[in-house]
Amino acid sequence: MSPRPQPGREYVLTVSCPDSAGLVHAVSGFLVRNSGNILESQQFDERLQGRFFMRVHFDVSDPDTGLEQLRYRFGPVAQAYNITWTLSDASTPTRTLIMVSKFGHCLNDLLFRQRTGALNIEIPAIVSNHRDFEGLAETYGIPFHHVPVTRDTKPEAEARLLELVRDLDIDLVVLARYMQILSDDLCKQLEGKAINIHHSFLPSFKGAKPYDQAYQRGVKLIGATAHYVTSDLDEGQIIEQDVVRVDHSLDPGDLVTVGRDVEAQVLAHAVKWHSESRVMVDDNRTVVFR
Repeated sequence: MSPRPQPGREYVLTVSCPDSAGLVHAVSGFLVRNSGNILESQQFDERLQGRFFMRVHFDVSDPDTGLEQLRYRFGPVAQAYNITWTLSDASTPTRTLIMVSKFGHCLNDLLFRQRTGALNIEIPAIVSNHRDFEGLAETYGIPFHHVPVTRDTKPEAEARLLELVRDLDIDLVVLARYMQILSDDLCKQLEGKAINIHHSFLPSFKGAKPYDQAYQRGVKLIGATAHYVTSDLDEGQIIEQDVVRVDHSLDPGDLVTVGRDVEAQVLAHAVKWHSESRVMVDDNRTVVFR
């Protein structure tokens, strides 16, 4: 595992803009003028639409140059090239609220990875419409919020979620097998800061008991998709996907076990990359600098 970024010394800059000559020179020039040293740099030219994407992880040797000064000084560069950008302290953990229902494999995996330092996230709260994992949250010392959801109480439940997001200064909401459909309004308010995980079969099976349906069809591949949450159900920009080959010897219970493993891994990758500013949205797609 690579060493943790040094607080107040290491930063991540992301850049998205129309492609044009001089972009890399403009970014590197900004870094030189501010005592910056590049630790990692990745870029992508999307030639079909003429878009440029870049992620730069750098440190600064001048102790008097901090985050706010860097943001202020990059402003003119961004304006000159019509750049959409973010600039953040690489060490700052992403404040992440996790939502779960009655399947806890993804929740448990995220908690373990965060505890062991594999994810640079901070988890101020776990929200669930059931109480099944209240004890697990207590084990990790994380406040658990039971927010029941019915057809009649859904508006109040979503209002409570938004209240927690605001009061806890949440950067990211993770739907770790949270089995409730979010309203269009809530999806819009969480745009770009909510990630969902779901199974992805070939062919796709919707509705109840998808693994039983997959068994009946004799699928040879099962997998999972992690994507941003949008008002189009399960149609948000894809961050990560993976598949596992299976065969006729696996019964529905075996398929569930395999599916849960791949779901947990795919979601963990998506959360990690988002928290490290490695995911950039490009209309209906994403650019992921792994």
